[in-house]
Amino acid sequence: MIFYFFALIGLITITFLLETARAPFDLPEAESELVAGYQTEYGGFFFGLYYLGEYMHLFFFSAVISILFLGG
Repeated sequence: MIFYFFALIGLITITFLLETARAPFDLPEAESELVAGYQTEYGGFFFGLYYLGEYMHLFFFSAVISILFLGG
């Protein structure tokens, strides 16, 4: 039974990394799009809003993992 728990933690951790585009899954664009990706399209305030959304995404997934596996 404990092996299922560790397998579930591993599966959710991999899904967390995939969904938030963190290493090793950190290229959400193709190589040809790296020159014209969101880093060059947004500037200043809108770039800050984009990254604020990314960090809120990380916070949400961290909270879900904490509630599910660590009891809140």
